[in-house]
Amino acid sequence: MKNKIVRIKDIAEKAMVSTGTVDRVLHNRGKVAEDVKDRVLRIIRELNYEPNYEARALGSNRVYTIAALIPDYTYDPYWYDPKTGIDKAARDLAQYGVTVSQHFFIQDKPDTFIRKAEEITELRPDGVVLAPVFYKEALPFLERWRKLGIPFVIFNTQLEDSKPLCYIGQDSYQSGLLAGRLVHYGQPESCSVLLVHIDEDLGNSAHLVKKEEGFRDYFEHNNLHGKYVIRRLELKRRDYLVFVKQLDALIENNPDLKCIYVTTSKGYEIAAYLEQRGIDSIKVIGYDLVPKNIYFINKGIISFVINQHPAGQGYWSVHHLSDHLVFKKDISTVRYLPLDIITKENLTYYMNEGF
Repeated sequence: MKNKIVRIKDIAEKAMVSTGTVDRVLHNRGKVAEDVKDRVLRIIRELNYEPNYEARALGSNRVYTIAALIPDYTYDPYWYDPKTGIDKAARDLAQYGVTVSQHFFIQDKPDTFIRKAEEITELRPDGVVLAPVFYKEALPFLERWRKLGIPFVIFNTQLEDSKPLCYIGQDSYQSGLLAGRLVHYGQPESCSVLLVHIDEDLGNSAHLVKKEEGFRDYFEHNNLHGKYVIRRLELKRRDYLVFVKQLDALIENNPDLKCIYVTTSKGYEIAAYLEQRGIDSIKVIGYDLVPKNIYFINKGIISFVINQHPAGQGYWSVHHLSDHLVFKKDISTVRYLPLDIITKENLTYYMNEGF
């Protein structure tokens, strides 16, 4: 059978059984005598048979509906890339009967998440992909979907106790460790470091808690805790005057502040403040290639951005769920995406990257 596509018919002829028997063995359904089953399985292994799931899906008239639940990118530009990834996956998989409906909630309004999740539950889709940025509000829906037999894939925010079909995204703890190393390499002398959470409810944001834990552990594990003083600040942009006053006070009271680590894609808020104040002695480390971050990377005010591949998160979430639903493939429960370090010097190579 070398260089030839192995068909079920080929297996049946060699095993001297019907194609129906081979099909029952492959799908573990119906009654097949043990000796016949063993013979068919042995021949399957000998011929290196691999099911052609794509051809099977193309020949089916079945339509699979996937609901995507993500924050509205018009409120936070970070979410434009995950949406783009979901759009591309939907186009790629349409030929196999996959349709994707997108449902948007406002990132700082949990009630909008609840409303959209209720809508999805009523629709009874074949599967759901979601960014569960609201930990407390997400868990009850994940439990309901499990009981209803609706598989779900989560991305961006890993909820270890949610038992998803798969998680796709960054390892938040590891990204915190990486940020700590960037601070250490970029500022090897003793100094103060500011860790900033912007517009986040930490009690409901498991991934940011993990980032902070990893960041602090880097200095602890490398016996640098006394050398680097880590300050922590939670900022809200709703009242910009308060936002500025908090930063003014912190910088005034910490003249040895050399680096600010922003745990989200909003590093541009800190960069804009530093530019306005004419401060060029403080490095900024943040996340993601949103347009405003790109602007400040090019100006040299943001030193490092850790890329979390947001478009890939959306794209692979839909693909993995389709692998499970349509192609009946086994998929891994975790797919961590790379944590790339982006600077002014290599930024060009990440613009409009594929996934």
